[in-house]
Amino acid sequence: MSELIVIGDRVLIQPQDGEQKTKSGLLLPAGAAEQENVRSGRVVKTGPGYLTQNPEYSESDSWRPSDTPVRYLPLQAEPGDYAYFVRSEAIELKYDDTDYLIIPHSAILAIVRDDATSEEKSDTTLEDIEDLWEDEE
Repeated sequence: MSELIVIGDRVLIQPQDGEQKTKSGLLLPAGAAEQENVRSGRVVKTGPGYLTQNPEYSESDSWRPSDTPVRYLPLQAEPGDYAYFVRSEAIELKYDDTDYLIIPHSAILAIVRDDATSEEKSDTTLEDIEDLWEDEE
């Protein structure tokens, strides 16, 4: 999968196919689920993000090391998230005999993320900063 590069603000999703179970326990056949406007699946890869100008770039400062004139604003979706997205925005893709969908990040309506993963990221960052302050004192 490392050879497949997702461009810009696009997201590669492995769709949820087959029968789905309702809250009351009824099994919906795949055909009934396809008639809905919203679809869901697991985020496999994301592009680098939204293309923006690099405010630190200047062509007039020849003495500065060359920077790129662009930057990317990262996407909110991350690999491993479970996404609900607008069905009509999806483009089907088959790669290594597996079906995927590529959608623009703006087509994602909601994301379900493992709480443990998101808490670890925020807590680790905060603890690391606190540890740095304690080491300096």
